Amino acid sequence: MLNKFFYNLYKNQFSLEETTAIYLNLFTNILIISVIGFILFKTIRFFGRRVIQKIINKTNTQFDDMLVKNRVFLNIARIIIFIITLNFLKELLVDFPNVYNYTERLITIIIIFSVIWFVRSILLSVKDFLRTMDAFKDKPLESYVQIFMIALWLIAIILSFSVLTGKPLLKFLTALGAFSAVLLLIFKDTILGFVSSIQVAVNDTVRIGDWITMEKYGADGDVVEINLTSVIIRNFDNTVSSIPTYYLTSDSFKNWRSMNNSGGRRIKRAITIKINSIRFLTQEDVDNFKKIALISDYITKVSNEVNTYNSENNIDKSTIINGRNLTNFGTFRVYLDKYLENHPKINQDMLLMSRQLEPTPYGIPLEIYAFSKEKGWQEYERVMANIFDHILASVPYFNLEIYQQPSSLDIQQMNNQLNDKTS
Repeated sequence: MLNKFFYNLYKNQFSLEETTAIYLNLFTNILIISVIGFILFKTIRFFGRRVIQKIINKTNTQFDDMLVKNRVFLNIARIIIFIITLNFLKELLVDFPNVYNYTERLITIIIIFSVIWFVRSILLSVKDFLRTMDAFKDKPLESYVQIFMIALWLIAIILSFSVLTGKPLLKFLTALGAFSAVLLLIFKDTILGFVSSIQVAVNDTVRIGDWITMEKYGADGDVVEINLTSVIIRNFDNTVSSIPTYYLTSDSFKNWRSMNNSGGRRIKRAITIKINSIRFLTQEDVDNFKKIALISDYITKVSNEVNTYNSENNIDKSTIINGRNLTNFGTFRVYLDKYLENHPKINQDMLLMSRQLEPTPYGIPLEIYAFSKEKGWQEYERVMANIFDHILASVPYFNLEIYQQPSSLDIQQMNNQLNDKTS
């Protein structure tokens, strides 16, 4: 027998003692098997790489590239070597039954965890491959891989303890049932995260790449990862927020995806008009407003209607409040509607208006409600700023004033004017 070859050599040829010959035989066999195993491992790996690389070069799919990237074939080679070692182990340690028992258990445990590592590399390869498909780019695949791996690691640990102690697997499963409450407590966040990730995927509430806002946790940015325990958000200030996954179902948040998929991003901003600057239009005002291109036709048409109505009804216009009248505020609202309708960056197929809000102690808010075609943050802000630049510059042309709290300079100028009048 091969395992006795060196034993007979040491004992018969070199006339060594029984015990010495046994230990030297064991050492020599271990050394030879280790060298053979190392050479076999390198050979399998070398030829495996060459053959696999040739196959990869001939295929169009990227899946085989993912298998190589995640070391699937390397893990297969390891499992093969450990299985071969386990088969030779009994012959190798025939003179050491106790050592054989413990070594066999140790190698069996190593094989179990090597298989787990192999399965992990397969799952990672599948995940990476699915990420190349448009249908799965924004799905929380990491969560499913993690929960599957947790289950496999638990099985591997139970099997390892069973192998290590030599006790039946059923006893460990029974003991595990007794500790289930403890396990549920330990893995509470993991279980909640898993359930939440399933709800998120099924209900399609959040995808990778979505812009979400969770003011409660100071998160405002793009989702870069959804895993079993946390959602990673890259905020617009280049900080990173990590939020537990189950908060996506237990707390409220804002997802801007539907806005990105729609025809425009909403503009909803107001300026405040001083109430005492609002008045009826005189004929001189009407003549001046007819010179404004956007509302020239409107002013002509409506002023004629007003004059016809007042004339037919014998309205006394010596007092301007009598009859029908145009106001500078109403005319300004019409001007803003026309301005927005002709703006190239405003989506004309979506709701568009200027509206008067409820009066406040500071004046009457005039709100612009429209949708910008530009949805990116930077471009959107530019469009909105340009619109309100024009609005603020247009207000004086309609003899209106925007409310602004007086500064110290305003008060000083007012005092100087009063002093000039009294002097």
